[in-house]
Amino acid sequence: MKELQPKWYSPAEAAVLLGFGLSKVKMKIATGELRSIKDGKYRRILPEWLDEYINEQISRHEEVA
Repeated sequence: MKELQPKWYSPAEAAVLLGFGLSKVKMKIATGELRSIKDGKYRRILPEWLDEYINEQISRHEEVA
């Protein structure tokens, strides 16, 4: 049986994937650095939004270097 991949992540799951603390992920969501949507009372982050965030950080680092 094929393992199911999540369609979206909670902020806590995103924090683990990024290697950040939950408060840092929540701050990045609040400032708009990391996109998310509200699903009822829950905040959700699409996998491609995590990829976008990572790519933006790489681009910023390369511009400075």
